[in-house]
Amino acid sequence: TFRLCHEQFALRSIHSPKSIKDVEIAKTRLIFEELLTLQAGMRKLKNRNKGITDAVLTECDISPFTDCLPFTLTDAQLKAIKQCICDMKQSTPMNRLIQGDVGSGKTVVAAALIFLAAKNGIQSAFMAPTEILAIQHYNSLKKLMEPFGLKIELLTGSVGAKEKRRIKQASEQGEADFVIGTHALLSDDVKFKNLGLVVTDEQHRFGVNQRGTLAVKGCNPHTLVMSATPIPRTLSLIIYGDLDLTVIDELPKGRQKISTYAVDSSYHERLYAFIKKHLDKGLQAYIVCPLVDESDVSELTAATEYAKELSQKHFKNYNVGLLHGKMKPKDKEKIMADFVKNEIQLLVSTVVIEVGVDVPNAVIMMIENAERFGLSQLHQLRGRVGRGSEKSYCVLVSDAKGETAKSRLEIMCRTSDGFLIADKDLEIRGPGDFFGSRQHGLPDLRIA
Repeated sequence: TFRLCHEQFALRSIHSPKSIKDVEIAKTRLIFEELLTLQAGMRKLKNRNKGITDAVLTECDISPFTDCLPFTLTDAQLKAIKQCICDMKQSTPMNRLIQGDVGSGKTVVAAALIFLAAKNGIQSAFMAPTEILAIQHYNSLKKLMEPFGLKIELLTGSVGAKEKRRIKQASEQGEADFVIGTHALLSDDVKFKNLGLVVTDEQHRFGVNQRGTLAVKGCNPHTLVMSATPIPRTLSLIIYGDLDLTVIDELPKGRQKISTYAVDSSYHERLYAFIKKHLDKGLQAYIVCPLVDESDVSELTAATEYAKELSQKHFKNYNVGLLHGKMKPKDKEKIMADFVKNEIQLLVSTVVIEVGVDVPNAVIMMIENAERFGLSQLHQLRGRVGRGSEKSYCVLVSDAKGETAKSRLEIMCRTSDGFLIADKDLEIRGPGDFFGSRQHGLPDLRIA
């Protein structure tokens, strides 16, 4: 059917071709074989560990939940919930990834499923990558679940020993309908009576093994993975090969459009004045400096000096905070918590600010040397603002003269569609650069 040449001819012709036509024939065969092997591997990955689950949904009416919401769900959110319910009615466990742009409302989708699970007598666990995110989810989900009398617990590393014992007991005895937490949920002594739904937020922060560790606490529970990191569909299929994919491609009505501008460093004084004007109104701002390598001490020193100069000179009458990758996790969380409480007005950061942390009061994101970030990273950073009712801005500062750098920053100013940006990023940088050296598991395609 595919009119492929013999393997020996292909190998011989790719190394010592007799003609250009022979090269093309050989390439077709070798590329086909490589992609077929990849496809077969993905299929095998998808079908492994299917098992049978005890957590089959029989009661599937979510209208009591949706009727209580202070807003209307988008069509994309409803479609995502429907796909998940369809999975959760089966005897094989759901394994689904929900990809949605910043602010698309993935947490409400998870909440609807947690509500249904509880209605069916099934416990849920929700794992977030950091304590501050776990607390944020706990507060928002508690509000959504209160009308139904569901029992929610928050388990993180900083919870006191006595409280930890109480939460673990409630979980094991089935008194807690669902538990939200950090890696603390993975501890051996955290047990569930009837765990049937596992939700993980920002999946790229958790390996498949960590997801598995939580899953074995139930009998083949359903798994829902949420990510706001826009990854091109082609790469999602490789990285998340064991998961079915749902994309929430619609933002709720009333979401703020963030105005994005690209300027050079001659604008610094004007930008500082612009930021001050907003800080004087009680609002907040971020300034991000890139660190290409976390071990690069000189860059960290430069960023630390920059933060010091800002706090002593340009913003001496304001509270300026510094966040960098060398800080202990506890110190990072303290800085972020102070920023959330508006005790820090201007946050200078060398790390990508925690994905998902919600500071509605932050309205300006200024990014130094913006050409050194990937487009998807820039998009993630931009998503840290525009979360409240005030007009928000993202300013990309770059003195790069190259055409590629300029066209990348122009894309950022032109569109706020994370998936379009991710596709462009892949086009410009290629898959290796897109993920950086720390991403493993991508197949080594030699010719395809």
